[in-house]
Amino acid sequence: MSVWLHVIGIGEDGAQGLSAAARSLIRDAETVFGGKRHLELLGPLAEGRETRAWPRPFRAGVAELVGHRGRRTVVMASGDPLWFGVGARLMQHFPASEVTFLPVPSSYSLAAARMGWPLQDTGCISIHGRPVAALALHLAPGARLLCLTSDAQTIHAAAQVLRDNGYGDSRMTVLGQLGGPHETRQEMTVNGVPDVDRLPALNVLAIECRPVPGQVPLSRVAGLPDDAFEHDGKMTKREVRAVALARLAPQPGQHLWDIGAGCGSVAIEWLRSGDRMRATGLEPNVERRAMAARNAVTLGVPGLDLSPDTAPGGLADLDAPDAVFVGGGVSDRAVLDACWNALAPGGRLVANAVTVEGQTVLTALWQERGGDLTRMLVERAGPVGAMNGWRPAMPVMQWAVTRA
Repeated sequence: MSVWLHVIGIGEDGAQGLSAAARSLIRDAETVFGGKRHLELLGPLAEGRETRAWPRPFRAGVAELVGHRGRRTVVMASGDPLWFGVGARLMQHFPASEVTFLPVPSSYSLAAARMGWPLQDTGCISIHGRPVAALALHLAPGARLLCLTSDAQTIHAAAQVLRDNGYGDSRMTVLGQLGGPHETRQEMTVNGVPDVDRLPALNVLAIECRPVPGQVPLSRVAGLPDDAFEHDGKMTKREVRAVALARLAPQPGQHLWDIGAGCGSVAIEWLRSGDRMRATGLEPNVERRAMAARNAVTLGVPGLDLSPDTAPGGLADLDAPDAVFVGGGVSDRAVLDACWNALAPGGRLVANAVTVEGQTVLTALWQERGGDLTRMLVERAGPVGAMNGWRPAMPVMQWAVTRA
């Protein structure tokens, strides 16, 4: 089938900012879909066309588009439809051979131009319809961030995230109605955000990240301090966790199973390690699941998926993993066999054991399937009376293997 669906970006300058090709496609369309604001921005250009405000939920609009297949159809979108826009979701349903995209400058491009920030050196993130807590993952000394927001209230929520993470000295600039006749710019401190009714509902938030003096920012390299997590003492400790993450070898966009997730430390560090990461944690203890959820929000990865199920039964309906970490249940051979069988070639499995029973299972699996078997003993200095000495933690056996 030839191209029938045209996804056209529009800015606050309305139809006058569209190319001649875009205006021609709209005039020739049988139906024009778009948000209420997008259709209003078209003005007289939409006259005589059948216009359809995009319904909710989103999938209802997709179903309508499917019914228009083969007819000349336009979908209006904000700015660049393929940058945190509707385009990416539409491409999950229609082949590229049936769709064309005609973008205009995105909100990011316009905001970078107003701030004078080179776009390639600027973090571009979306907290529009997404948890504002995710902002925490991108904070770093000297970082410049452009954030698509949902509304004016999002500005206050973002300021709270900055305060909570030690970035209370950061500068914030709210850019409203970018590219339109009523464009605004408001500069403020984290502690000086105006009331919601004095902020534009349609805005991009620019942040210059400045930590409070003396604050030590958290790294995205594996091995966060144990006290970065809320925990009950039963967690994969910092040194062992760093080795486990190195063995799990996270790559952007990959999916981890964390069996016996506890407070979520391994899964959270996996999610922090790169872009588009996914993690599913199985943890039957309700208090630990709650801790893991809170830790995920605090550390900027609220997308951690937590399940109350246990392995191996709870693995059957999960999306396939690229890597598996087993921190609980290693004494049950069936758990490790199920995890191994779920891995495709190139998948990694890392399992830790502190009990004799668990170490016996890992030793047998190492003899059968190869990989690396390591025994780690961590000692920390601490007071012994009036002096200091070494206090050893329980030895941890770790089996790490890649499926050939």
